[in-house]
Amino acid sequence: MPLPDRPARLALATCAARAWIDPDDAHLAATLAQLGAPPTVCVWNDAQVDWSAFDLVLIRTIWDYHQHHAAFGQWLDRLDRLGIATVNDSRLLRWNSDKRYLFELARLGVATIPTRLAHGGELARVLASMPDASVVVKPTISGGAWQTLRGEVGDAAFAAAVAQLPTAMEYLVQPYLPEIASAGEWSLLYFGGEYSHAVIKRPAAGDYRVQDEHGGRSEAATPDAATRAAAERALAAVAAAGHDVPAYARVDGVVSGGRFMLMELELIEPSLFLAAQPRAAERFAHLLADHPALRRAALASPGP
Repeated sequence: MPLPDRPARLALATCAARAWIDPDDAHLAATLAQLGAPPTVCVWNDAQVDWSAFDLVLIRTIWDYHQHHAAFGQWLDRLDRLGIATVNDSRLLRWNSDKRYLFELARLGVATIPTRLAHGGELARVLASMPDASVVVKPTISGGAWQTLRGEVGDAAFAAAVAQLPTAMEYLVQPYLPEIASAGEWSLLYFGGEYSHAVIKRPAAGDYRVQDEHGGRSEAATPDAATRAAAERALAAVAAAGHDVPAYARVDGVVSGGRFMLMELELIEPSLFLAAQPRAAERFAHLLADHPALRRAALASPGP
């Protein structure tokens, strides 16, 4: 349903390296414009942006936030002070920005990959307690496989790479699941808590990273009932942890030992795989156009 009176003031937050509407979001942006909410591209940490000029900020390709995490928190604080709503909401964004949320979800009964937490200065000791294990080490605050390593405990080259990781950060240590390469990693997409579509992501030969920039590829797929149910248990746990239903969510995981294991719950800036899903882009656009912040602003406007 189009908004009345005037175009809604919607900012689409990006990073400086991608200060444009990503092709994956192109149909979403076009549909929003048709609905009276044309998005304006704004770099999230550009000091020249007047955020008070907007009614709502849609978080999209802020793919460097993890490298500026303190500034990211300060930006959300500023938007909160200005009374500018974000999608997803700022409390949920803060929670999801640190992967230690996985431990909370595990306590709530979500099947996650077994994970140990280690300060950078303790990594060598933690790894030594896992002899011959094949592991993945990643920062608790990261994205796009940044500062992430995979290797065999006891391998000299892996130990040398681990020794180069910044010691000031905290890390997750997880077993490497070979199903990521053999069967692929699932991404299930939800808008307003409702299932939309899914893809399977596969790494390049000899790699373990499924992101496009590392040679990974994705294809549309239909999850079975058990996989969908597991993903929806993860989303239900977000509500059990005291958060609102995410406007958008990507549930990433792998089927190992016959069950879906959550890898990450992407609620900040995930690719939504909309380019091949125009109907999904339109459903999401309608959901955004009905956001209370846009409705309130449009109804309060005196009009032309």
